[in-house]
Amino acid sequence: MTRLLWLTLLLLMASTASAVVIRHDVDDARYRVPASEFPALVDMPGEGHGVLIAPRWVITAAHTIPQHSEPQQVVIDGVSRDVEQVVVHPGYKTLPQELIDQAMASGEAMLIVAFLASSDDIALVKLTQPVTDLAPVAIFRQSDEPGRVVKILGKGATGSGANGHDPRGPNRTELRRAFNEVSSAYDRWLCYVFDEPPSALPLEGVLGNGDSGGPALIQIEDHWLLAGLASWKVVQGNVMTARPGRYGQVACNVRMSHYIEWIESVMSDRPQNAASTL
Repeated sequence: MTRLLWLTLLLLMASTASAVVIRHDVDDARYRVPASEFPALVDMPGEGHGVLIAPRWVITAAHTIPQHSEPQQVVIDGVSRDVEQVVVHPGYKTLPQELIDQAMASGEAMLIVAFLASSDDIALVKLTQPVTDLAPVAIFRQSDEPGRVVKILGKGATGSGANGHDPRGPNRTELRRAFNEVSSAYDRWLCYVFDEPPSALPLEGVLGNGDSGGPALIQIEDHWLLAGLASWKVVQGNVMTARPGRYGQVACNVRMSHYIEWIESVMSDRPQNAASTL
């Protein structure tokens, strides 16, 4: 395993490739859901997710896109869809090797956390043909996310809050969904804490490795709107020995309301300076 992949597995909400990390005192069967729960979920190649937000557009976390290569296909509702173009936000920054080396040597990763927090971890994927067999998901445009409950979904690493999940374990399994309460939303990010019972929601959870780009949804009336994309989390302690997914960890999601103008500019093909094409 490369150093970059190792740290990505420890620090990012889901790097690239079982699923939502759940309460230790709730049966896993209550978290598992069929694909029909959220057909607009996109499986990126290998691992990681995206969300269909328009007939020809998928949104995802930029770090799910391999460097120097575009995915040729993504899978939506079990069907492979050809990719025409990938547009990565120009504010996205890849981790410099010196920060990785520092964290490997010291076990301390707060410099990496600060670096991740300063990056625009968002990308748009344009499909060759429009998706006509399912409905895209609308974006949550309000800026009052704190205190709202989000629904999170993913097929990445799973485990319980008592023990976390094995960073060496499989990063794609069954689809699960969980809920959490947004604790903060500012600028690029909305974040929540994986609370321990009895303070936790009945189906509280946090996304695991392999869930990057997966949705955080807020319900408005009868509709679930896309408020965030899984991006990274803070793992306490020595990053070389800590287990992701334990109670108390903070998970941060790309905040959709912050990027509305950029998203609409790219999808409308308007001239703009906020996009770069791989």
